[in-house]
Amino acid sequence: MKRRQVLAAGLGAGASALAGCGSAPTDMAQRLAHVAGGFVGPNVARGHALRDRLAAAGTQPGGASHRQSGSAPPPAVVRRVHTLIAGGGVAGLAAARALRGRGRDDFALLELEDEAGGNARAGELGGLACPLGAHYLPVPGDHNPDLQGLLEELGLRRREAGRWVYDERALCHSPQERLFFQGQWQPGLLPTEGVGPTTWAQYRRFAALVAQAQRTAAAHVRYQIPHLFVDKNNALPLLFKAQDALVFADFLQKNNLTDPHLLWYLDHCCRDDYGAGLGQVSAWAGIHYFAGRHGFAVPGDGPASGGPGGGLGEGADEREAVLTWPEGNAWLTRRLAQPLGDRLHTGCVVLRVDEGKHAVAVDALHARSGQVVRWLAQRCVLALPMAVAARVLANPPAFVPAAARAVRSAPWVVTNLHLSQPPLDRGGAAPAWDNVVHGSTGLGCVSATHQALFTPPHSPTVLTHYRALGLAPGARADLLAQPWAHWLHAAVAELLPAHPELPERITQASVARHGHAMATPVPGLLAHMAPVRLAIQEAWVRQNQRVTFAHSDWAGYSVFEEAFAMGHAAGQHGR
Repeated sequence: MKRRQVLAAGLGAGASALAGCGSAPTDMAQRLAHVAGGFVGPNVARGHALRDRLAAAGTQPGGASHRQSGSAPPPAVVRRVHTLIAGGGVAGLAAARALRGRGRDDFALLELEDEAGGNARAGELGGLACPLGAHYLPVPGDHNPDLQGLLEELGLRRREAGRWVYDERALCHSPQERLFFQGQWQPGLLPTEGVGPTTWAQYRRFAALVAQAQRTAAAHVRYQIPHLFVDKNNALPLLFKAQDALVFADFLQKNNLTDPHLLWYLDHCCRDDYGAGLGQVSAWAGIHYFAGRHGFAVPGDGPASGGPGGGLGEGADEREAVLTWPEGNAWLTRRLAQPLGDRLHTGCVVLRVDEGKHAVAVDALHARSGQVVRWLAQRCVLALPMAVAARVLANPPAFVPAAARAVRSAPWVVTNLHLSQPPLDRGGAAPAWDNVVHGSTGLGCVSATHQALFTPPHSPTVLTHYRALGLAPGARADLLAQPWAHWLHAAVAELLPAHPELPERITQASVARHGHAMATPVPGLLAHMAPVRLAIQEAWVRQNQRVTFAHSDWAGYSVFEEAFAMGHAAGQHGR
């Protein structure tokens, strides 16, 4: 990724050190020559077949032509259903659950892939479950009762002795995070070991800035997840508008926050939640990352001030608790999908959605049979990524293609490494669930066996490595052009300073490519999306449209809570 000049001093040395670590590329190839592997996850060919088919038919986002004459065979089958949900990610599954909760069983859900779940799907490597994408869910606060209700339904949250508690088996086991910094592991991801008083002062200044932002937000508009864009006057609050107009790096520089350790950590956080660094996301996004959840706590200074809390009780550790499983958030999506039975139709490529006076016609290509099925529904929940929705929706409202042009999405690579035994522990902080090498351009790795109550010594494990490719031109093309071994080598090279023995312990690997993994909240996106999301929400309440929208893209960034909230609301409303 390209970084802004403000990052150069802090991150350049770390990146150079990483590039020079370990063996030469040819030696690395030799050390990894025994590793079997390949691509898994999203079916790139199937998704591109849809794109190419629509492009050949002259269907472009916001274009005049949304007719597909000659672009697909005529429907071989016509089916009728009351509600058709297009898209089986978290939003689509949440909409289906809400419909079931209302007693509405006459619906169908169409999903492009062979399994529902979107970015939360999972796989298996060497007999061990592992995530292919999203891998944790922060414990929701009391402002999110709908998501709390899901967790209660799944047995993860229950009332005990007058207080709410969460299943200890799903709460991330301690230690949760560690950082390889200055040649050793330290607890937490914020660099602390051996840093000087100037760095500590900058940490405290940023903590105060986050706390102030939380306090000065109007009482009816706060940083929270899922968030509301508008205040009581249906306008974007001035505080949010000012932050949305700035790049986060410029905002930090204006506030004299230039310490390289702080900048590295904030850049890491932005890439982790938004897919791009602090030189590309807005200041609103950078502040919201902390203010929307647990604030920013300086180690040793006590709980984060002003944080919204996680619903577990007092203490910073509890506020920052997350739920996780070996297969990541697929644990949740598979349980959302299981009750759907034959109402879930996988391997279905939505070609066209046409809202008529009396029904919505949805044409979908069944990938396995090659047949086009036409679904006639009273209502359609379009839970597709925004760019896809803009292409398949006939005569869309003007805000749909405009929003598709405004949203930029970041590609991701998720590389799973099966190891014959865990990496060597070289002292310092104990092995954790999330393990990050300071100065790296990747996001570190999580351990798929961390949640196990007991694992025999020297037993196999899986490390899941995450890399966000940012918004640099050509990043997505590079993602698709490189062989799987390229991403294997990149992941190992990043981890090598902490684990020089790693190549010899890897037995097999898998690489999941997410070309449009998540919407990235770049400057100006919040202002653009505020009236759009308000229009969508009002349409839910008025029930005056047969086609409604539900996807995390409409929130401007991609997390489970936003997708679930959009889908749940879409399923709750409507005729």
